[in-house]
Amino acid sequence: MDDIIILSILIFAAGLLYSSVGHAGGSGYIAVMALFGLSPDTMKPTALVLNILVAAIATVQFYRAGYFSWNTFWPFAISSIPFAFIGGAMSLPGNLYKQIVGLVLLFAAYHFFRKKQSALANPFKPIPVLAAILAGAGIGLLSGMVGVGGGIFLTPLILFMGWAGTKQTAGVSAMFILVNSISGMAGHITGVKFLPDMIYILGLAAVLGGTIGSYMGSRRFANATLYQLLAVVLLIAGVKFMIV
Repeated sequence: MDDIIILSILIFAAGLLYSSVGHAGGSGYIAVMALFGLSPDTMKPTALVLNILVAAIATVQFYRAGYFSWNTFWPFAISSIPFAFIGGAMSLPGNLYKQIVGLVLLFAAYHFFRKKQSALANPFKPIPVLAAILAGAGIGLLSGMVGVGGGIFLTPLILFMGWAGTKQTAGVSAMFILVNSISGMAGHITGVKFLPDMIYILGLAAVLGGTIGSYMGSRRFANATLYQLLAVVLLIAGVKFMIV
């Protein structure tokens, strides 16, 4: 029971922190579950379920606050959804991929920690549709294989390229994670052996954290705060991929 309580608290914290920047916490949930010795066959579907719950809440919060753009969303989603399904049906080979992704995320975290606030005022660039479609396909495939929604990859890409502002990117990422997590779960459903008995407790913890975090991120936190929170999220996720 003590382990369940501690695990639930950590899931709550991950949901709160990640949802504040439009993410659902997939990589955080996986890291937490790995620390408690859950098997990969259990972690992937559990993380996807929690992702769907929290991403749905974050999507509603950021959408209602006016921070969602269909024009930014659809070029990535149109290819990511089918590829997330394919990735969900695949097994991730070896540890090389996780090491590479970990390095990319750590670099992104370093970039955001150092980035000047003045850069946020630069005019946003139009999104090249073909490049977005190709990026969406790659992100969807990788997300489905790992068991995350893809926001951890999409968010730094959009911000690095100057395609949208911080809160707009969070709103787009929330919806992106939701549709990819549903697609990835659909692709993985035949390989789901079981979900842990405590899935309801973990789901409640994730929902509570996601509700608070997404509300604060969409309505209370300033862009500068979100930028720093994003750096923390990327740092946590990068370390997770490197050591788990």
